[in-house]
Amino acid sequence: MGSDLNPPTSAANTAPKGKFLREFSARRSEPLAVTLFASLAGLGLFSLFLLLLGKSPVQFVQLIYAGGFGSWFSLQNTMSRAAPLLLTALCVALPARLGLVIIGGEGALVLGGLAAAAAALPLAGFVSSGWLWIAMALSGMIVAGLWIGLAGALKHYRGVNETISSLLLTYIAIALLNHLIEGPLRDPASLNKPSTTPLPANAMIGNLPGMDVHWGFGVGLIACLFSWILMERTTIGFAARVAGGNMRAARVQGLPVGKLIVGFTFLAGAFAGLAGMLEVAAVQGSANGALIAGYGYTGILVAFLARQNPLAIIPVAVLLGGITAAGGLIQRRMGLPDASVLVLQGTLFISVLFCETLYGRFKLFNPELWLANRIGREAR
Repeated sequence: MGSDLNPPTSAANTAPKGKFLREFSARRSEPLAVTLFASLAGLGLFSLFLLLLGKSPVQFVQLIYAGGFGSWFSLQNTMSRAAPLLLTALCVALPARLGLVIIGGEGALVLGGLAAAAAALPLAGFVSSGWLWIAMALSGMIVAGLWIGLAGALKHYRGVNETISSLLLTYIAIALLNHLIEGPLRDPASLNKPSTTPLPANAMIGNLPGMDVHWGFGVGLIACLFSWILMERTTIGFAARVAGGNMRAARVQGLPVGKLIVGFTFLAGAFAGLAGMLEVAAVQGSANGALIAGYGYTGILVAFLARQNPLAIIPVAVLLGGITAAGGLIQRRMGLPDASVLVLQGTLFISVLFCETLYGRFKLFNPELWLANRIGREAR
């Protein structure tokens, strides 16, 4: 009797499991499919732009590969360009999991670099390199975290739109940088390029072992891994995802929505501030106008292409870092301005925003939609 009853029971258990796996796979593949379609659409639009200019899209892609990934030298350059993008993308991705659109990474990076340089100069002659780097990192992260945390606090306590406030805070941060490096913190020896006093040798951060890539890339990888664990494997991350899905329901369930908003925006700003510190201590050697390089704005595109997934940020940041690294080669070989890569990034961003409207519209990725349409047809 047991052998007669077991097969139906097994089949009954297997059918729902198979259906669940199919639906789960369909839902998980939708973000990848939509993002891939958006990227291809953006590349197609940019190809039309090149054709109107009389340039070859094929040659453009070949030069991007050669300039960003075609050799060990170009790959190292790409990783160096990707290092700040890893951290500024997290500045967008973490608040996005709570439903917040923060676009102030550029201002947080600028203030983080400025705070790191200001903290390093008085301590350089008294502490070792390790403690000096820690002091610089903490200074940059705290200042930038408070800056972006202010946008989160304004959102929670006063209902101010976080997108507008974070953007306006970026303009204020840039104005503060320009004022301080041209005034109170200016090095008298910096004539044509206002900056703070150059960092001493023991404050500079070297390269990864065996590579011509500074430690910022390694720090960015660790930050992405930490962020993924935080969001996907902790109760705090689960609470943040619940709040992002429905903030009103999260409040009803007793979740500390206000603390989550302020805390995650602070952490997001801290990551961007760490990117600024690394740019100062590993690339620039001082806080100057070169910090305003657009890494914060490119980080927005990285986060959106990665669908706010901290692990997916890594390959996307490397890809966009390679595109940026190839800008000079494109300028020399094709006679296009170096800003052509910015046009490509803008086109990709517009395509991604447009394709956000495609989610949930395809039966292949939405079994409930397919079932509803079928029931409707049968009812008619």
